[in-house]
Amino acid sequence: MTLEIIGLTKRYKGGVLALDDVSLELRTGESFGLIGESGSGKTTLTRCILGLEPATSGQIRYDGVELTRLSGAALRRMRARIQIVFQDPYALLNPRMSAHDIIAEPMIIHRATIGLDGKGRTARVVELLSLVGLNETHLYRRPHEFSGGQRQRIGIARALAVGPELLILDEPTSALDVSVQAQVLNLLHDLQTRLRMTYLFVTHDLGVVRTVADRLALIHRGRIVEQGETETVFRSPASDYARMLLAAMPEPDPDLSPFHRQPEVSAPEVSAPEVSAPEVSVIDP
Repeated sequence: MTLEIIGLTKRYKGGVLALDDVSLELRTGESFGLIGESGSGKTTLTRCILGLEPATSGQIRYDGVELTRLSGAALRRMRARIQIVFQDPYALLNPRMSAHDIIAEPMIIHRATIGLDGKGRTARVVELLSLVGLNETHLYRRPHEFSGGQRQRIGIARALAVGPELLILDEPTSALDVSVQAQVLNLLHDLQTRLRMTYLFVTHDLGVVRTVADRLALIHRGRIVEQGETETVFRSPASDYARMLLAAMPEPDPDLSPFHRQPEVSAPEVSAPEVSAPEVSVIDP
């Protein structure tokens, strides 16, 4: 499986250029990071890959198939192979649906490909909940009964329901607390190893992408300004934009760590001044 993006351009009405001659290649089994600030074109690129936005020009090939030419049943079959995990765990789940129904919904949509009946879908949902660190007791709970991290796990389970080969991760941890971010990233790493999936990891967080990505590309104002092996880009950036981003990346300071013990400083000894008792005159009546 290979995803090739060749000379992709997307122009909106009014002449707004969202993507400008973008070319990328994702290899089977790798984690590819796409880094860019807000408005850089990251989301537009993912929507074009999924067929949610028509490209103005260029090509998107998945396993040799030109995605920009697909429609109807052919596009639906391809979408079973490419799924997405969205950014906001609080907005991505229907509040009126249980975890069971949320995860089973893609299997109903793609029933021609999946081929499971009601009991089979429920068994698959239980399997997916276990895979993402939840269990059968969560089966019929609604989104408001879950934490942010648990909701994101349900979103991941839903994306895995139809057995995709490529998973697009659109800022999957940016709305989570730092400790929960680490748990979700570890989960994604384990899932990639177990299921042998390819990841397109979309983010603005340099620290996260250095942890998860084998290769990366930097996108700025709709153009790819640099791409290559992750450590090569971090150690020897070739573009001014990459150097600027890396220069702005905070370096951890051990002196500011909550686990760093500060040297004990004894308080200076202060001698209390002697105070003599006031003289009191006793007046005889």
